[in-house]
This record gives sequence, C-alpha cells and structure tokens, in this order.
Amino acid sequence: MAELTKAQTLQWLRNISGELATATLKRLDDTLPWYGTMPPSRRSAVGLVAQAGITSFISWYDDPTSQPWIAADVFGAAPRELLRSVSLQQTLQLIRVVVEVVEDRVRDRDENLRHGILLYSREIAFAAADVYARAAEARGLWDARLEALVVDSILSGEYDNELPSRIAALGWNGHGEVCVLVGTTPRIVDVDQIRRTARHVDADVLIGVQGNRLVVVIGRARPRGEDEAATEPEHTFQQIAEALEPSFGAGNLVLGPEVPDVVGAGKSAKAALAGFAVARSWRNAPRPTLADDLLPERALAGDPIARGTLIGRIYKPLKAHNPELLLTLWAYLDNGRSLEATARELFVHPNTVRYRLKRISEVIGWDATGAREALILQCALIVGSIAEPEPPARR
Repeated sequence: MAELTKAQTLQWLRNISGELATATLKRLDDTLPWYGTMPPSRRSAVGLVAQAGITSFISWYDDPTSQPWIAADVFGAAPRELLRSVSLQQTLQLIRVVVEVVEDRVRDRDENLRHGILLYSREIAFAAADVYARAAEARGLWDARLEALVVDSILSGEYDNELPSRIAALGWNGHGEVCVLVGTTPRIVDVDQIRRTARHVDADVLIGVQGNRLVVVIGRARPRGEDEAATEPEHTFQQIAEALEPSFGAGNLVLGPEVPDVVGAGKSAKAALAGFAVARSWRNAPRPTLADDLLPERALAGDPIARGTLIGRIYKPLKAHNPELLLTLWAYLDNGRSLEATARELFVHPNTVRYRLKRISEVIGWDATGAREALILQCALIVGSIAEPEPPARR
C-alpha cells in the first residue's frame, strides 16, 4: 500500500471516527461484563468517554506537542458520579478496548500511525491514573475533615440527625459496643498505622486530634452472629486499647466505659476526658487506665458523672441489698481495713466480717481489701452520704 501523507491519514481518521466509536461500544459490550450491567445513563457516559478518547487521539496525532495534556481532557466528558462508580481497573480496561479497536482498524495503515497509538495509549493511561489519584486525594481530605467533625460532635455531645449518616459515610464498620480512648498526641500522628493496628484486633476506629489530645473512638469491626450471641468477643476493649497504646504520645492514656453504640459514644468520651484530666494524680496509674478506675479523682475534681457512677453502682446497690453490708463497709474502711477492729466495733466474729466483705464484692464488683479499690469505695460512701436527703427537722 502506498505511503499516505499525514494530512491524508488525519482526514481518514476523522472520516472513520464514528465507525471506531460504534465498534468500541460493541466490543465493550462483548468483552467487559461490568459494562453490560451498568444502567443506561452510565453506559452512555462511558460511550462519551470512548468517543472523547478517539477524538482526542486524532487531535493529539495532528500535533503531539501543542497540547501535551490533551489526554486528560478525555475525562472531561464523564459526569462526576461516573468516576465514583467506575474503578481505575475498569477505566484501564476501557482504554485497552479503545486502543485495540483503533489498532485493528489501522493495522494495514502507516507504521507511524501505529507507533502514535502506542504513545498515546501510554499517555492516556497515565492521565487516567492522575485523575483517579487526584480524586482519591480530594476524597481523603474530605474524609479527614468529616472524621474530625464527627469526633468533635461525639466529644461535645452535640448530636443531630445527620450524625449517623456522617458516620456511615466514613465507612464505619463497628458493630455494637463502643469505647473512647484518650491520650497525648505524639509528635507525628500516624493515622494509617492506627487503623492497621485496629484492623489486626478486629476493630474499627474514628480518629481525632484535639491539640495535645489524641482521641480514638473504638468499635468492634466483626458483628457476632446469632449463634455467637452468648460468646465473648475475641478481643476486649482493654486489649484493643493496649494494642493501640504505642500510637499515643508519652503520658496518661484513659479508656472510657462501654456504651451501646457509636451514636452514644459521647458518654464514654466525657468519662475518658474527665479521667485524662486527673490521671496524673494517680501516681502509679497503668497505661491504659480505665476511666472508672479514676472515679475518686474525677469526683474530687467535680465530675458529676463520676459522682453519679459512685452512687449508682456502689452506694445505692449496697443500701438496697442489705444495710448491714453498707455498715460493715463503713466500719472496715474507717478501721484501716482491719478485720479484728471491725469485728470489735460491730460485735461480730472476724469471719462474719470476712463473709460480708465477700458479699460486698459480689454485689458491686469491687473488692474492699485492695488499696486502690478501697479508695474508690470510701469515696462512694462519702458522696453517697452527702447526696442523702436531710432528715426532716423536729418540731
């Protein structure tokens, strides 16, 4: 076949551009299963991208140096929702089909034309990767802002009807109970490392940086099936917090109590923040520390949640269960945790005191014989008695 001039080749390409677009759509339907399952509007948008690719190639072949980024214009015809519904892999498959159709049609034409197709296909592939990279970067920035907004809402307790949808938009995979972990912000916050660590312990996290505080909302990522409802989760929140501990800066680390779901995480966050504010007053505080283990310090600092917890979980249950248990606990703590001194005050045998202390532990879950737990119980008795209504005055 006689060698054609570039002008003749360009004219021939323009004449067959419609034919190439039609052949491309047919091959897409024949070779790409995902294309056939798309709704008509998306199929039409893909067709526009294919047509734009052919038109762009003709313009690029006319003068490859005049518009070095002309390949990026191919995606200008695509609606924004198409970029969200078609993956990068599918886009590259689309480019491959277009290039194959054009190559088949020009197989017997000028060698320079086939070489141009190879160069152009490389450029448009890089352009596609650039489009998706910029989209991913923009989505990452948007997700970071949205995540910060969600964490701020949880910490402030300012809930609205949009909070669940915002959490869902972040791809939250947590199910059931949630805890909030508060610690110091490290010099460099490695968000990706925190998420990787959370995945290793079957958890999902929302991360927020508030000045010198790093806040992590923790949820278990694997829902328990009906047949697993009675079994314990594989990892406790304490274990998850211990796994995340290296991602925090030096200093205290406080884990709030469990709450039923992420929408109610504000209660756990308030307890964790209150505990974090006073944790330095516990000289040998473990890392992480449970917020409920800091109830005395929180109550002394004026935390109403801590006072309510001490009264509701210790003072009232003991008083309602058996007044003797409450009296025994008062006497035991006032006598320096001495069984003999307590027995003498109550006119009972030391074994009776020992038995009542055991019953106290069974009722409220705290053991009065331990130094730290004794402090918690002493504080509960004090705030509980203060909260008691005053007896009516005698007339």
